[in-house]
Amino acid sequence: MKRTTILFVLLFAVTCAFAQKGKVTSALSFKETGKLDKAVEAIEETIDASNPKTESSVTWPRTWEVRGEIYQAVFQSKDENYKKLSNDPLTVAYDSYFKAVQLDDKGKFSKSIKIKLTLLIGDLTNQAVVAFNEETYEKALKSFEQIIAIEQSPVYKADDPNAIDTVMIFNAGLAAYNAKQYDKAIEYYKNAAKYKYNGSKIYSLISASYLQKKDTVAALNVLQSALKDYSGDVILLNEVINIYLNSNKVDDAMKYLNIAMAQDPKNAVYFFVQGTLNDKLQKPDDAIQSYLKAIEYKADYFDAYYNLGAVYYNKGVKQVDVSNAVPSNQPEKYEAEKEKAEVEFRKAIPYMEKAHELNPTDKFALESLKTLYYRAKMMDKHAAVLEKLKNLQ
Repeated sequence: MKRTTILFVLLFAVTCAFAQKGKVTSALSFKETGKLDKAVEAIEETIDASNPKTESSVTWPRTWEVRGEIYQAVFQSKDENYKKLSNDPLTVAYDSYFKAVQLDDKGKFSKSIKIKLTLLIGDLTNQAVVAFNEETYEKALKSFEQIIAIEQSPVYKADDPNAIDTVMIFNAGLAAYNAKQYDKAIEYYKNAAKYKYNGSKIYSLISASYLQKKDTVAALNVLQSALKDYSGDVILLNEVINIYLNSNKVDDAMKYLNIAMAQDPKNAVYFFVQGTLNDKLQKPDDAIQSYLKAIEYKADYFDAYYNLGAVYYNKGVKQVDVSNAVPSNQPEKYEAEKEKAEVEFRKAIPYMEKAHELNPTDKFALESLKTLYYRAKMMDKHAAVLEKLKNLQ
């Protein structure tokens, strides 16, 4: 009787095990026939930890593999009712496949799981692209990170251990940046840079991420280090110049600007920047020559014309101060110095007029012309400018 009882207990345990694994098969059958609600219900019963009968199925790798398949099908379904079965079906599938890998210590299911993971990468990629385009960047980042984790897993890399998906690494960085997770963005961009992905441009992105963190020193270090490998790269040089400009480090900005100008000697923007730097260095005559060069290479350069007018205007203002400093008992010298100021003001007029012609709605150009016309006693033009300003308001 004792032996019979033991055999009966063993037979009962085996029968329960087969019954639970049979439920896995039933869940898969429901999935194959499109009854996803029943498939989900059935597969969830097989992993219910509160049910002692699931002991055999919850530790069976195939259970989790099938669960992954079912939730992938939920994601792929066009039926809105089925889509409501899970808020994030691909993450459930992702977790399920990795659970299957964890339990499959003998590698019995490794080939089939790898196939499922490969298919999952396709779904995750589609989800990430849609999320990125919809500007739900955190969701896109999560999907890209799951793809990277899959591709770096031992079961997936078994056939090609050295494979690196730099595109996905870069995409994760891009999504992280847009999600304002700048530390992650830096991590992924730097990883992509190791494999020379996107050439020098990747360093601009790393620098931009540091700038978002208000870490100007790190941003500059990245760019300056990159210039050792990409010497003379105009994009990197521009980034360095902009950082120095924003930090008001004029001499440093000029140093890198000269390098950039040597690479692109007919770039109007470079001459314009050179003009602004010369202006900050209180070298108005050098600034004028730079702006004239900018106009030479870009005839419709509004900013260059406006700044030219401004330089002459400011020279006139300084000369007014000189004339006002002349002692009252030297009227002839006062008039002579005052006339020098008027000469500078008159020089400003044609450049400010050209700026207004190029951008008729720019209020600053009009305000400058109003003052210049008044000083030059060009009252008709002064009145016309007043009318234009009135209409702008």
